[in-house]
Amino acid sequence: MNLNFSGTVNVFKLLIKPSLCLPHATVSTFNDIPSPFNKAFAGSGKNVDIRAVILDKDDCFAYPETNEIYPAYTERFRQLQKEFPGRRLLIVSNTAGATTYDRDGHLAKELEIATEVSVLAHRVKKPGCGDEIMAYFKSYPEVGVTHPSQIAIVGDRLMTDMMLANMMGSWGLWIKDGVKPLNQKSLFSKIEQRLGPFLMARGFQASNPQSPFE
Repeated sequence: MNLNFSGTVNVFKLLIKPSLCLPHATVSTFNDIPSPFNKAFAGSGKNVDIRAVILDKDDCFAYPETNEIYPAYTERFRQLQKEFPGRRLLIVSNTAGATTYDRDGHLAKELEIATEVSVLAHRVKKPGCGDEIMAYFKSYPEVGVTHPSQIAIVGDRLMTDMMLANMMGSWGLWIKDGVKPLNQKSLFSKIEQRLGPFLMARGFQASNPQSPFE
């Protein structure tokens, strides 16, 4: 079994601040990501300046344990590549590229070939890999990311993807339904699908990222 120690440790933070797992915006599936992307956060009341987007893989744009873009999402995926070309689009997965799981990097390489998008090699799994993400963008200054508030994270998991966004001070876009049918999802995914609406109904909400100019 490959345990996510980062997830296990960081989940205790939710006892103190449950809103850490909440998204800033929600869509049903990958196809529902708005274009232009910034429209996803139009209701935030903030001047949103997204310069890079991070994508989760499993149950976000691909069926779990596969590398191919889910056929119905191919057009939107390619549009997103045009909106965020080159290093501005990055895949961060807790399988492909996670060095504790993908030890020789072959899953990351296969995913890069299938998607034509870079995959982050990271030692710490989500939600604890924020420093490694920022180090990546600092190594490519042409992307223009100088602050976490310029990054949006897209994923289907509240306790990894959305928690990562909030811990970093980035924007989180939750893919609520994803690719996999609800009756086939893991127990944790089913709990999360109920947890988000439950917390939001009780007034909890994610804190909007603070830009470096505020």
